Amino acid sequence: MAQAPESLELPLNNITDKGLDRDCTTLSRHVLQQLQSFSPDAQDLSALMNRIALAGKLIARRLSHSGLMEGVLGFTGEVNVQGESVKKMDVFANDVFIAVFKQSGLVCRLASEEMEKPYYIPENCPIGRYSLLYDPIDGSSNTDNNLSLGSIFAIRQQEGIDHGEATDLLSSNGRKQIAAGYILYGPSTMLIYTIGKGVHSFTLDPSLGEFILTEENIQIPAHGSIYSVNEGNFWQWDESIREYIRYVHRTEGYTARYSGAMVSDIHRILLQGGVFLYPGTLPNPEGKLRLLYESAPLAFVLEQAGGRATTGMVDILDVVPKKLHQRTPLIIGSPKDVAKVESFIQNGH
Repeated sequence: MAQAPESLELPLNNITDKGLDRDCTTLSRHVLQQLQSFSPDAQDLSALMNRIALAGKLIARRLSHSGLMEGVLGFTGEVNVQGESVKKMDVFANDVFIAVFKQSGLVCRLASEEMEKPYYIPENCPIGRYSLLYDPIDGSSNTDNNLSLGSIFAIRQQEGIDHGEATDLLSSNGRKQIAAGYILYGPSTMLIYTIGKGVHSFTLDPSLGEFILTEENIQIPAHGSIYSVNEGNFWQWDESIREYIRYVHRTEGYTARYSGAMVSDIHRILLQGGVFLYPGTLPNPEGKLRLLYESAPLAFVLEQAGGRATTGMVDILDVVPKKLHQRTPLIIGSPKDVAKVESFIQNGH
């Protein structure tokens, strides 16, 4: 009997092990690997992340067809609790998160910047110990222009008995988050998350219908050249922020990048380094961004990647909200760049 060619005698696992292993690392599997457990709590968290991923897939699908469908783009004519005009995609994305979690048995309540009060799922409340806080569409002004958008999310464990006031959310800071992240809808759809064990990115493979691991343990550069801020507000800022902007204008090596979608800007800074600023203004010193739905989740992610997030005076994750839709200034990014902005603020007070 003739011998098989030598090349065919090589073990199969030497050929594609690494590629296959990466292709098989889905989001839910990765969460369980991170927790090194198949306990009920670990399986709950894996299932929660899987549901968030499903919401991201549904929103991405809608966005990819938005120009071909009637009634998807534009404004609804309504104003949300923040006093902002509501886009149709805001409503759709908010409804997607509710629909995805309604039958999960995991979440008792959802709180969103699009809803005045939390949305309760009574049938889940006896067993659902978790709360989902989210911004369904961040950067919705970009919706009608086919530009990048995002969704931001955080998961918290419900504490005590909730009588409809969500008081436990108003008595704890951002360090109580057990998971947080964002979904970026761009040329590809990406999901970035942390459960307090580093920051990891996944890319949606449309052919598989799965978010596949792209990069583990992302570390933000200690310093970057990018500063991201809406300079149209220049004359409404405190003088200390204006001084910082003057500093970057006259210092070689800085580059301005601002897209109008915070998730997109912060994702760039996570990978390349730099700083994102959304300071308060003289008319609105609390700023525009919501603490529970935007600032705290993103602060958790960036801190886990070695970055920092602050109001300019206190770390974002140490701020305890006084109301559900509390706003806060935000300075977030590479540690050296955040410290530089802080130095201007502290010298100005």
